Amino acid sequence: MNIAPKYRTIALIGKDGSPEATVALGLLLQHLRRVHDGSLALRVKTESAAAIGVPELAAGFDQIAACADVAIVVGGDGTLLNAARHLAEHEVPLVGINQGRLGFMTDIARDDMLAAIDQLLAGEFAEDRRLLLEAQVLRAGEPAFQTLALNDVVVNKGDLGRLIEMEVRVNDEFLYVLRADGMIVATPTGSTAYALSANGPILHPAVPGIALVPLCPHSLTYHPITIADSSRVDMVLLTPGDARVHFDGQSHFDIAAGDIVRVARSNHVVTLLHPPGYSYFAMLREKLNWSSTPRR
Repeated sequence: MNIAPKYRTIALIGKDGSPEATVALGLLLQHLRRVHDGSLALRVKTESAAAIGVPELAAGFDQIAACADVAIVVGGDGTLLNAARHLAEHEVPLVGINQGRLGFMTDIARDDMLAAIDQLLAGEFAEDRRLLLEAQVLRAGEPAFQTLALNDVVVNKGDLGRLIEMEVRVNDEFLYVLRADGMIVATPTGSTAYALSANGPILHPAVPGIALVPLCPHSLTYHPITIADSSRVDMVLLTPGDARVHFDGQSHFDIAAGDIVRVARSNHVVTLLHPPGYSYFAMLREKLNWSSTPRR
């Protein structure tokens, strides 16, 4: 098989602590060694390498970012999100093998993974570039925290048992003062995650937009709105006491009155690789249990 030159160094990343992902990762490694022996350089994320007994292939995210041409992620969307956040600045493409539940981004079934990986190495996968959000917390005008998010940035009431109040601005223009449980700022990728459960819009990945989705607003007149992905969103916490901002549901930072949560499109993107025949709409039909057979 002809190997695409850009995929000569392969990184394998499994869901930590998952026996199912460990078994799948072991099978995948055996296949790569047996079928493509000598033509590939292999690296395995440190925790996964320990789990499948290949310490000689162990590598941390920094090492993977420095050398990998592609990273194959075995797990659910959360595992892929974690990998994306670590590797986005280094433009390492990601392939997702689903060992989770829904799997909106991990679109290769476990039973199909070996054939799919052969197609990947033959250069048959298509690139799908997804926008990232860059988020900052500004305290007294100075950055107090900064990170990236592929799905969403969520400001919520934290441990408080009451509504919070925040002023929302888009490109320095006043939008409204929101009294609610919080606000979700979602990318098109994240529009099928937490934002969907809050009645946010589903945005096709090609849509150059960011969704602002209020969480349980006190007034029914507050509705989700989609703004241009070139926009900058500032959310100023007005409520005395503490609240919290979450990034992809994987990290968080506690905020206080006067803090500004600033969200804008990152200069980096995440590249997902999809197998031949992949369809975003078919994925939605399957994951959301929509009708799979069109009426004639």
